[in-house]
Amino acid sequence: SGLRVFPNLDVMRPGDPEEAVGAFVAAMERTDGPTALILTRQKVATQAEMPAKGRREGALRGGYVIVRETAPLELILLASGSELEHAVDAATKIGSGVRVVSMPCMERFDRQSPDYRESVLPASCRKRIAIEAGVSGLWYKYVGLDGKVLGIDRFGISAPCPVVMKELGMTADAVVEAAASWA
Repeated sequence: SGLRVFPNLDVMRPGDPEEAVGAFVAAMERTDGPTALILTRQKVATQAEMPAKGRREGALRGGYVIVRETAPLELILLASGSELEHAVDAATKIGSGVRVVSMPCMERFDRQSPDYRESVLPASCRKRIAIEAGVSGLWYKYVGLDGKVLGIDRFGISAPCPVVMKELGMTADAVVEAAASWA
């Protein structure tokens, strides 16, 4: 998350293999500045809820709806990188009024038209939770003052990945708990 503060640097954190393809294409096509591809060593789930082409194109736009709500919109979950699968899992547990937004590149998303950004993050839905296995501060421009960010605002710990993620609250169950706390 620290690289995101560098001006004119597109930071791409793809959340599945198809987003990684889109991120690579974005990096190769960009001519007006550098792009950093931040890839995980972990095995990440392929997010087959959306066709591969849609995930590649979504990565090129920086952010997109990967799981659309099937009932009136009540909550938006945002994530990038390996945290995306936690958001998708949490949405399944929470219910039909939840939208999941994959945000592989904040900088690219911010360059999209206001209409596109509104279609992904409608102002009418103020219940938003972002999941970031890093510093949380940059997500507040997307979740707003009413939203929540599950982030890591302290120095990490050393252990196998599943142990670390659970200890730091980076799990689907932690997202479900954060959503329930609005009740």
